Amino acid sequence: MSAIRLLVLGAVRQHGRAHGYQVRNDLEYWGAHEWSNAKPGSIYHALKQMAKQGLLLAHEIAPSTAGGPPRTEYEITDQGTEEYFSLLRAALTSYDQKTDVKSAAIGFIVDLPRAEAVALLKERTRRIEEWRAAVTEHYVPEDGPGQLGHIGEIMNLWIHTADAEAEWTLGLIARIEGGAYTFAGEGEPFVGVLGDGEENPYATGTPHPGDAR
Repeated sequence: MSAIRLLVLGAVRQHGRAHGYQVRNDLEYWGAHEWSNAKPGSIYHALKQMAKQGLLLAHEIAPSTAGGPPRTEYEITDQGTEEYFSLLRAALTSYDQKTDVKSAAIGFIVDLPRAEAVALLKERTRRIEEWRAAVTEHYVPEDGPGQLGHIGEIMNLWIHTADAEAEWTLGLIARIEGGAYTFAGEGEPFVGVLGDGEENPYATGTPHPGDAR
């Protein structure tokens, strides 16, 4: 699964309607350019592709008074919303040790009802246990990594990572079940996007041709 589709759809959905630079600015504010493939070119490409696929609706708006080409604003469609939640649910339950998809999913988890979020995270722990069991069919942690030469260190890393993931996920489940955070249908959600004119302290400042479109 690619995190970029989930990130871009989620960012547009939070705004209601946003142009490409706003989406880029949000993702840099979340640090997504550091832990995912959400680079400017990928973001603008994803916006255009998903508009072609019917997941986003592209609105061409008048250029600014300073001149320049018209900007395009994007709005998520019903099909896009369906795709967004499908990607979100899959990202919360899947386990492949990649941090980008997991981080994107946690960033949007409160868009789901609390009970569903808990159920999906419990499924995630089940899949982590299943994955760990598959590894230990070939590697016995108690015998140490040396049993497979230095390659055993890879499996040792996998096991430690899976155990840490399971512990972290169970802790998150406990916090959510204990009432932490505001989930869908519970009131005003946490606002995780920048307001108009608000400076982004995490912006890379690297210009891209797509910024003006």
